[in-house]
Amino acid sequence: MLAAKGHEPIVYDNLSRGNRSAVKWGPLEEGDIADIARVLEVLERHRPAALMHFAAYAYVGESVQNPLLYYRNNIGGSAALLRALVDVQPVPVVFSSTCSTYGIPESTPISESHPQRPINPYGYSKLAVERMLADVDAAHGLRSVSLRYFNAAGSDPEGEIGEQHDPETHLIPLVLMAARDGTSVRVFGDDYDTPDGTCIRDYIHVGDIADAHIRALDHLLGGGKSCALNLANARGYSVMEVIATAEQVTGKTIRIERAPRRAGDPAVLVGAAEAAGRLLGWKPARSSLALQIGDAWNWMTKSSN
Repeated sequence: MLAAKGHEPIVYDNLSRGNRSAVKWGPLEEGDIADIARVLEVLERHRPAALMHFAAYAYVGESVQNPLLYYRNNIGGSAALLRALVDVQPVPVVFSSTCSTYGIPESTPISESHPQRPINPYGYSKLAVERMLADVDAAHGLRSVSLRYFNAAGSDPEGEIGEQHDPETHLIPLVLMAARDGTSVRVFGDDYDTPDGTCIRDYIHVGDIADAHIRALDHLLGGGKSCALNLANARGYSVMEVIATAEQVTGKTIRIERAPRRAGDPAVLVGAAEAAGRLLGWKPARSSLALQIGDAWNWMTKSSN
């Protein structure tokens, strides 16, 4: 989307969890965000107009088991990156944050004014970077937009790029892998206070997330102030609804394996996104669960061939 809008996206990645094949629309600069000398070198060479910061470890379970890994990379690495940015030129930042900063919801849908009380190291690390950005703005005038995603879903509608995680933890690709391979998908908890007993989540298409980043970039390049915004559809689907929709999309029967609840999983996570609409003129265009699953299935079948 950046390339289509006339920007040149320069990807900076250590490829520890990213995929070289995903870099198609601009140059790749290999390096770690904690390597200030390397970041400075790349910033000096390209002199970017803005920075979009996605670099983070993002597995909740792993963050609980290895919290220092997350604090070192997500917080320490972000501090080093911002230090380099301030030293060269404090250009605006669009930051990939998360609804995990809210923790267990007091009410739904969750708005940006909801208290931020994360319940795992991953959520804490993202909240710490949000605070870091606010402090750096106050000290150095480095403006930013933090985008708090709910559950990212789907793939590029053209099938050029999609989810390639190892290990995979997201529900939709796990369900589709079960459909493709004839295996079962694990359902964690069926006794929640929801209509069918399974957790309800708010799924937001990756294409809509990308569109929000373009709009946040335009907001900042136009002199807009720092802010934090939810990216959500304000509509939740249960685990069983996801599985049923995937069966319709794929035409395959999906076997399930029931398992106990996972600690810390809220029954319902649904976001309010009116603020992004007001400030950025953003509205999800691919909010249909069937459309999201269809795009993901298209990518999975195409990439498997």
